[in-house]
Amino acid sequence: MAIGSTMVTFAVQLADVDRGVYDEFTLRLAQHPSETAEFMVTRLLAYCLEYEEGITFGGGVSTTDEPAVFVKDLTGKMTAWIEVGAPDAARVHAGSKAADRAAVYTHRDPAKLLASWTGKPLHRADELVVRSFDIAFVRDVASRLERRNDLSVSVTEGQLYLELNGASLTATVEEHRAA
Repeated sequence: MAIGSTMVTFAVQLADVDRGVYDEFTLRLAQHPSETAEFMVTRLLAYCLEYEEGITFGGGVSTTDEPAVFVKDLTGKMTAWIEVGAPDAARVHAGSKAADRAAVYTHRDPAKLLASWTGKPLHRADELVVRSFDIAFVRDVASRLERRNDLSVSVTEGQLYLELNGASLTATVEEHRAA
């Protein structure tokens, strides 16, 4: 954890009906001083929506060889490279080569993100998934964060339902393809 980082804790109840994943866990996120609350919320949502055995957060802004979130199997092989925000094409290309699958979660305009990759090499571009959240939803979630949070995440048919510290929020998880 970097000096000046803020620790934010989440007691999470996850019910991802679309993937058949149900679990309860506690997350501790270190929010770096240069990280916006919106980026941290997107990172949190990416973790929850990709949750599986072996998932972990990357080293953060100081680590260039790891994504924001990744999954490794029991042998240490990276199986999922999950970027957050608006990564450049070269980073996504390298991540797609390093892992069995790659995904990007963004609170930015997905059309602009995809346009920034046009004409640039993207390994397995046809398999790359970009998932986006409406910025108003992300800002609403960010405005409700406390140092300790109770979070219930439910996903069904692409709809995201959150219960955060007593507030109910919903959003559609939009899915886009790079190719």
